[in-house]
Parts: sequence; structure tokens; C-alpha cells
Amino acid sequence: MLHSYYNINAIEAGLDEVGRGCLAGPVVAAAVILPKDYTHPILNDSKQLTRFQREQLRAELQREALAWAVAEVSAEEIDRINILKASFLAMHRALDTIMHQPDGPKPDHLLVDGNRFVPYPMIPHTCIVKGDTKFLSIAAASVLAKTYRDELMEKLSLEFPHYGWAQNVGYPTSLHRRAIQEHGPCRWHRRSFRLV
Repeated sequence: MLHSYYNINAIEAGLDEVGRGCLAGPVVAAAVILPKDYTHPILNDSKQLTRFQREQLRAELQREALAWAVAEVSAEEIDRINILKASFLAMHRALDTIMHQPDGPKPDHLLVDGNRFVPYPMIPHTCIVKGDTKFLSIAAASVLAKTYRDELMEKLSLEFPHYGWAQNVGYPTSLHRRAIQEHGPCRWHRRSFRLV
């Protein structure tokens, strides 16, 4: 069972990103503030859920969360600043959205999936390795980020069907690498990555 909070006295936002290891598309992050008493029998790391479960959870989380936001950093930006910095930037952008919402709570503590983070101004954070399997708010962020990104890559695959993004969502599958060899990269590919 995942934990509902790290510090009961804090307004906590869980942060997670998806798409770091992809060859194409943006890296996407989400920030989520859940009610302190929120529980869910299946909410977990998005990679451990079926697509159907993720979609069901997405609708519920968007309805039940006290605040949430999803943000992306483009392939072009990734190439310019590197994928690690881009991942942190995506998290900061998601937080920026929450901080600028006129209504709703503002976090005073951040729970970040992973072992590193660039501090967000004026808000302390705690990095938690495999946090998306330990805390509900981080798991919620992983679900919202993944469902958003998967949907985006499916839309992009309509224009570039030969890369198989509807199935691989930009990850380096053999089909994806073969398609890059045959057709070359497109504008959504990360040129700083080893594409083939």
C-alpha cells in the first residue's frame, strides 16, 4: 500500500516525469496535490498498470486532486540543454502552473521521484528513489504524465506512422530504430540522442 503523505503537516505535491529514455517527442512531467486522506486500491507506478487502468485513474485523479498540472519540454529544448536538465525543467513548469492557479492550494513541500532535483524556489523538496511505488502523489503524477505523453505520441504518429509511435511512444524499439535508418529522423526526434 502506497503512503498518503510524507509529512502530515505539509501541503505536498508529488512530481514525476516520463519519456526520458525516448528517441522522439518531449519529456513530460506532472505535479499533483492529493487530499491527505486519499487512497486508491490500484494506484501505483504507471509502468505497473495497464493502459485501461491508467486511463481510468487519469479521469479520477483529475477530478479528485486538489491541484494538478502537466508540462512538457520539447525535443529541441532537450537537445539544447540535455535530458536531465529538461526533466527538471518540465517538473518546474508543472509547478509553475500550479503556483499561478488563482484558486487551489500551493505546495509547501515537494516529493520528487528519483535521486536528484534542481530546487524549486522557496519550496523544500525530498527526493525519493522509486517514489512512484511508495507515495500516492508521485504515482498520481506518473499516471498523469504518462497518459498525457502517450496520447500526444499517438497524435504525432498520425503524421509519421512509419516510426510506430502509437505502440512504442518514442522509445528505442527495433522497429523505431529501423524506421529511422530507412526514413531518417523527423522534427520530433532528439538529435542529441544516438538514434540508430
